[in-house]
Amino acid sequence: MEREEEGQRLDPWGSGVIKDYGRLQSEFGIEGIDRLLPRFKKLSPHLSRGIDFGQRDLGRILDAVDSNKPFAVMSGIKPEGTFHLGNKMTADDMVFFQSLSRKTTVFYAIADVEAYCDNGISFQESSKMAVQNVADILALGLDPERTVAYMQSEEMRVMRLMTIFSRGITNNMLRAIYGERPIGLYISALIQAGDILMPQLQEFGGPKPVLVPVGADQDPHIRLTRDLAARYHDEFGFIPPSSIYHRLEMALTGGFKMSKRDPSSGFTLDEDPRSAAKKVLAAFTGGRATVEEQRRLGAEADKCPVYDLYRFHFAIDDEHVQRVYDECTGGIRLCGECKQEAAALVKKYLEAHQKKRVSLLGDARELLTKNKRYLASIGE
Repeated sequence: MEREEEGQRLDPWGSGVIKDYGRLQSEFGIEGIDRLLPRFKKLSPHLSRGIDFGQRDLGRILDAVDSNKPFAVMSGIKPEGTFHLGNKMTADDMVFFQSLSRKTTVFYAIADVEAYCDNGISFQESSKMAVQNVADILALGLDPERTVAYMQSEEMRVMRLMTIFSRGITNNMLRAIYGERPIGLYISALIQAGDILMPQLQEFGGPKPVLVPVGADQDPHIRLTRDLAARYHDEFGFIPPSSIYHRLEMALTGGFKMSKRDPSSGFTLDEDPRSAAKKVLAAFTGGRATVEEQRRLGAEADKCPVYDLYRFHFAIDDEHVQRVYDECTGGIRLCGECKQEAAALVKKYLEAHQKKRVSLLGDARELLTKNKRYLASIGE
């Protein structure tokens, strides 16, 4: 929670908003992504639609792809419930970058320590939720044969790295990054740094580029970990992790960010499809005060969470996104019909995803068990 100024802040544990991405980039040193787009052999919807807007050292990942060298993708989920749309955005990036090379391994942490420290969720409950979370990401397309999924609290390598890092970090340093926080959240931040850097340990092939896809509000964790990688380079050979940042999706209620703390602001991937569709139909829009005014001036798609649903998740393709935008801003499309179309797309998507997710619960359980045995077999 830092640099709070005119309402903008970066708070990885809260509901802070980001109103100006250009200012965010200049303040925190996040580089733009446009200059790297020609290097991709294919673009994900996040890249082609401008959802992924910034990066740190993404070129290292593209170098590894071009030279057919190993790299890792690392992310995780706090098991406080089922997948919501923000989780899906991170998962979509993980799946995409895994698809770029057969030498890519995804490391996926179930952040049960953070869930306990931030939300009071027991480790037993996190363990149960982990199976559902892994089933969700498998349903989104993750390749289990090149995935290492694990419970954060059970991975001693991560805990050892946290202990090592703690010697070189002061309370004042953490307060400068995160603001005043309970000590448990500071500890969970150091554990997360261990998660991000673990793929570079010798057991996993040694130092290599690691990409961390995150929402822009998670950048404090990235900067802390990059600093730790530099501090411990001589001891471990760590390469500072790369990162790619996606925009935060507007809440259906009109706020700047969906929040699990406000169920009306969004929906989860296991929500009753009819309930989710009703939320879409009741959503705030960027429409004008009257039909006549909207026909004359067009609506404001860039202020509309319903347009975000098309752009971020549910449009058929990029041409569909562009058509919705042009019809909206050109006064051709009215908000009622736009909501009806979006609600139908959401309902259809959730029905298909939930069916696939249920079919993969056994695979998710097997993957977690298999990975636990694998991690134990390589030196623990």
